[in-house]
Amino acid sequence: MGVINITPDSFSDGGKYLDPRNALDQASLQLSQGADVLDLGAQSTRPGAEEVGWQEELNRLMPALISIRAAHPQALISVDTFLAQVAKAALEAGADWINDVSGGWRDPELLQVVAEAQCPYVLTHSRGNSQSMDQLTSYDDVSEEVRQGLLRRTDKALKAGIQPDQLIWDPGLGFAKTTKQNLILLRDLNQLCSEGFPILVGPSRKRFIGDVLNEPNPEARIWGTAVVASRCVEAKVAMVRVHDVGPIAQTIKMAEAVWPKDNSQAECIGKVLS
Repeated sequence: MGVINITPDSFSDGGKYLDPRNALDQASLQLSQGADVLDLGAQSTRPGAEEVGWQEELNRLMPALISIRAAHPQALISVDTFLAQVAKAALEAGADWINDVSGGWRDPELLQVVAEAQCPYVLTHSRGNSQSMDQLTSYDDVSEEVRQGLLRRTDKALKAGIQPDQLIWDPGLGFAKTTKQNLILLRDLNQLCSEGFPILVGPSRKRFIGDVLNEPNPEARIWGTAVVASRCVEAKVAMVRVHDVGPIAQTIKMAEAVWPKDNSQAECIGKVLS
């Protein structure tokens, strides 16, 4: 999954793709480099980000979404949003997936939109919002509490009419987790993968990688991201969400030669991309 931030304030590339022409160029590049899904986001969810509301989010998103869909009619496009109005408009304009960092709790009506659309839905573990998440990192057992949190949100999604085969789980690296907790989640990925849902992991350029490497520049965290992507392949994760599609696609290809997919993983990935 390739990341395209249509924002002025995302943590590593804010402003680069706010112009729809730049977003289209980046989408074309990522597809040529091996992206299976493009993830468009018009509201930054980094710690400390200000929320702009659904209308401004749509104002940013729609020109890019429409131009990318027109240029790449066969591409799978995901929209990163936690608001029902944005999700509904995006799906009507040709988006294929919804990627919700709140797991449906920020706007419960979004679950109804996804249920009616019968589209894939990335359900992420998180706590609080961009302003409060860094104060909500208290866990007794982070891996187990993330698993239980995903199960609770899954129950809400199913009760809203979403079908199990629409769901993709994301443990939410960086969302109300410390560096140590993110590393524990990565070490325990196999446990999450055993629950039966496709797993998506979004490590790209994140702060915990910068902490480990003592690297303040997000764009210089590619090698740390590559190591995490390799761990995801070893754990049989279905997909990783990254900014640097070309290098990470090569990393994954090499990692898959070391840790070959089994049949169940191949079926899992096929279901996610169908």
